[in-house]
Amino acid sequence: MAVFLMLPIGVLAVEAFRATDPVTFAETWSTDSVAAITEGPYRRAYVGSLQLSGITALLGAVLGLALAVAILRARRSRLLRRLVLTASGVLANFGGIPLAFAFIATIGNLGVVTALLRDTLGLGLGGFSLYSMTGLGLVYLYFLIPLMVLTIVPALEALRSQWREAADNLGASGWQYWRHVGGPVLAPPVLGATMLLFASAFAAYATAAALVGSSVPLVTLQIANSLSGDVVVGSESRGKALALGMVVLIGLVMIFYAWVQRRTQRWLA
Repeated sequence: MAVFLMLPIGVLAVEAFRATDPVTFAETWSTDSVAAITEGPYRRAYVGSLQLSGITALLGAVLGLALAVAILRARRSRLLRRLVLTASGVLANFGGIPLAFAFIATIGNLGVVTALLRDTLGLGLGGFSLYSMTGLGLVYLYFLIPLMVLTIVPALEALRSQWREAADNLGASGWQYWRHVGGPVLAPPVLGATMLLFASAFAAYATAAALVGSSVPLVTLQIANSLSGDVVVGSESRGKALALGMVVLIGLVMIFYAWVQRRTQRWLA
């Protein structure tokens, strides 16, 4: 914990408040870098990352929850559950440059599906571009939906059949059961899983870098540009300030996630 978590955060917290004089290269303490990330392209990068992460997390949560429910309700659910969870475990960790290349080769400008639609059927992708915020969101869903399935299936399985039987014996309808029993019990794990998806999308870098480069404003891409692509003296301090801002945001999300998980364990223990 101290070496791999607290030490890097401490270094970021210190270095984000350092400034380098462009003439003398002397280092001083300053809040200029922290103030700079709240405006201009850095602010747009935070907004872009928050929008992309929020939308993909919500879509991934809804689609992943629907898939998990369908798996558990299907016939031969034990075999199907095993197959889907195994595949989800692989796909949830399939990201970065290989995932970007797979989508480029499939629905990119010269992708297999794109060429098939254009040459065989005379159709296009309807104005859709893989190299945009929408295209990046589609790619993110490829690993967020399996992650949601892995996270929410144990919570769905923990719903006790006795609760449904008691509701039926008391004359409750299916809607009343989910409104007063199943829904409130599942709300914390679903919300917690959505926060986990948000954090995963917010921190993703390699896939976005390989797919859209700097054409889409994202905070992870801005950090990389500040640390390796910006030649202005002192730009690395802005990169560290951006990273510190990400740590703060993800920390708040994970604190909320931990609180939700504690409430979940009361019901599903």
